[in-house]
Amino acid sequence: MTSKDTSHRDRVNQAIAFEPPDRTPRDFAAVPEIWEQFVDHFGTSDRHELLKNLDVDCRIVSYDSFCQPPEVEEEAVDMDASQERSSVGGMWRKVEPDGSNRDIWGGHRKAVPHQYGAFDQFVSFPLESAETLDDLQAYNWPEPDWWDFSPLSTYIDSFNDDAIYNIRYRIGSVFETSWSLYNFEKFLHDLALNPSMPSYVMERIAEVHLKNLRTVLDMAADKIDVVYFYDDIASQEGLLISPQMYEKYIQPYHQQIIDLAGQYNKPVMMHCCGSVYRMIDHFIDMGLSILNPIQPAAYEMEPERLAEEFGGRITFHGGVGIQEFLPNASPYEVKEKVQYLSELLGTDGGYIMASAHHIQSDTPLDNVLAMYGILE
Repeated sequence: MTSKDTSHRDRVNQAIAFEPPDRTPRDFAAVPEIWEQFVDHFGTSDRHELLKNLDVDCRIVSYDSFCQPPEVEEEAVDMDASQERSSVGGMWRKVEPDGSNRDIWGGHRKAVPHQYGAFDQFVSFPLESAETLDDLQAYNWPEPDWWDFSPLSTYIDSFNDDAIYNIRYRIGSVFETSWSLYNFEKFLHDLALNPSMPSYVMERIAEVHLKNLRTVLDMAADKIDVVYFYDDIASQEGLLISPQMYEKYIQPYHQQIIDLAGQYNKPVMMHCCGSVYRMIDHFIDMGLSILNPIQPAAYEMEPERLAEEFGGRITFHGGVGIQEFLPNASPYEVKEKVQYLSELLGTDGGYIMASAHHIQSDTPLDNVLAMYGILE
């Protein structure tokens, strides 16, 4: 039962602090095709209003909603081009003449059609041909002054129109963005045999993220509740790199994010897909507060295992399976699963209900509505 005295903001913060909230807080992420079905169902294209209809407690403010890079014409930018966009605001993309797009770092993608919609696929890797550090240094790296966060505070206020929501600032990524420029296989190869090259790329990216984060928190720390970054270091079956390589090459950048957020007393949420079970204790030791997306179909990521071993030490965000469960379950089964996960992971706080990644376009709309208690 929801208390009228508990704000959306407080509900999430209580869960993160392992205090029993009046109800399990909820978040939402979906591919564009699901958002489009919501537009038809609820009769509005305003994503903030759509989230209100689902009684979602969280809102995301993303770093790439505030990009203003030099020498890019405004008409070439499409803030809705990304198939990964699930925030209320846009994500900066420069659209190329062939219809592909580039993110603020130069990551090059195109939309590839499939039976139910489309997904983003990398087209090229701008640093793939780099052979020396000089080659990397010659790249047109984004600088902190490519961002203008002056509208941020007003932007957040626009969400808190008739209620107070839990605001999460999305930094971006370090490892993922790096290999998206470099080529995944080459990046891992060089990380093992020539680490100075991939380390330089990660350092340049992390430097901008950290400067942006400090700017954002100096401007609006009182309005931001959670700092959020994403870096997939696991596949469905296990880790992409050894724990030792993570600790040596990637953790220092993640630790800097956690430590900087800690200076402002902000909990940090990390998105890491796949079988990340072996790393959860390590993340807790680093000071991570929230782990997303909890993919139950991944190896050793069963919610029961996670509740038993890590309950009360880290907040889980996600857990409702998108690969097999949501597309194939009945609405009744979806409601039962949500109730089960809320009791298993969140009776005493420590759980934010959401899907185990973006809800995919093969998911029946009734199942999404059931997940948020709309379809009885």
